[in-house]
Amino acid sequence: MTTRVLTGITTTGTPHLGNYAGAIRPAIQASTQPGVDAFFFLADYHALIKCDDPLRIARSRLEIAATWIAAGLDVEKVTFYRQSDIPEIPELCWMLTCVTAKGLMNRAHAYKASVDQNVAKGVEPDDGVNMGLFSYPILMAADILMFNAHKVPVGRDQIQHLEMARDIAQRFNHQYGQGHDFFVMPEAQVDDEVATLPGLDGRKMSKSYDNTIPLFEGGQKAMRAAVMRIVTDSRQPGEPKDAENSHLYALYRAFSTPTQSALFRHELEDGLGWGEAKDRLCDRIENSLAPMRERYAGLMAAPEKIEDVLQAGADKARRQSGAFMARLREAVGLRSIGGNAQAQAGGTVKKAVAKRARFVSFRDEAGQFRFRLLGADGKELLLSEPFADPKAAGAAIKHLQTNSLSELSSEQAGVVSVRMGDAVVCRFAADDLSVIDEAVATLNQD
Repeated sequence: MTTRVLTGITTTGTPHLGNYAGAIRPAIQASTQPGVDAFFFLADYHALIKCDDPLRIARSRLEIAATWIAAGLDVEKVTFYRQSDIPEIPELCWMLTCVTAKGLMNRAHAYKASVDQNVAKGVEPDDGVNMGLFSYPILMAADILMFNAHKVPVGRDQIQHLEMARDIAQRFNHQYGQGHDFFVMPEAQVDDEVATLPGLDGRKMSKSYDNTIPLFEGGQKAMRAAVMRIVTDSRQPGEPKDAENSHLYALYRAFSTPTQSALFRHELEDGLGWGEAKDRLCDRIENSLAPMRERYAGLMAAPEKIEDVLQAGADKARRQSGAFMARLREAVGLRSIGGNAQAQAGGTVKKAVAKRARFVSFRDEAGQFRFRLLGADGKELLLSEPFADPKAAGAAIKHLQTNSLSELSSEQAGVVSVRMGDAVVCRFAADDLSVIDEAVATLNQD
């Protein structure tokens, strides 16, 4: 069974060594495991909550995307996208907002902490609190529920938000599901074994403590300069060191094999000087980072390559989010006039007319022309690729109506591509081919 795992990365800063060892590396390794369908996104809407510097957010989006790609994220295997490129996410966020009790948001840890701080200062409880901070858990729920993630890797401070996402999903399912659950119940995935690296002063490596070691920025020189500032005790060369409680040893262990770290520990306990130990640590880190740093520099010099990757990821994500949002719109009553809902006039429910499959044309958010194939029950069966010309979209509909999909299509990796000449008209899951072909076949029947 495939497990969908979703990871968001807030775009408010530049990744450092602790981010790589504690989040980036383990997430990339996990994404390569059999049976894992991994989604990674740049949480740039979330960044607006705590950062009002447009240049910083723009730069961070570029740096973080380049970092993940350079670190080995397989963008062909995973779905890698920007949150802001998926318009269905804020739309779902609003739907979820409308079923979420304010009392639930009142209990969110981040909001309560802000209120407590204000009370301690003697100012208004909500001083400085914007609606982004207050309703942050709902946007997080939309991120997760949009793609029905089964597991979400989080720190322990985020477990409450996962519980809120489950609560919100249950409310929506109960209110609109009518026996059908639109959302699966996501689970928090907390890995206590993931490395938490010490910073230059021994505390957790964090930008807020100004104790970080740069990952790629500034190159080897900046990394080495930071390592040389790591605080050590006063033991001289030749004196045995307490390796287990040494920040140097903890960092070395994060970038070495068990055999290598055991040897380094033995050398420290045998009197290795701190200066030489820092040199060894620099060499060990550089051995891991150098190839990735080279790829990072190449990406930063050609941002259009990053943009191409993100746009491809957005297209991949929207093939799911667009179809799912059409179902959710139908569920909450945001249907096209004359849709499959029973029309009401003067308080009298009119008898529903027998329905059959049909094509519906529309213009998407980007101004492109698309069409949907709706089944007799009003459910979306397929969503077309975008067309710049409405006549081309119309020709594609006619092409589908007059030909068998099985003759026009080809299958690769469980996805069917339907073509008109050299152009792809639409894509959908291979399991849906027979249902869609049958629906199209009924369109010309009396």
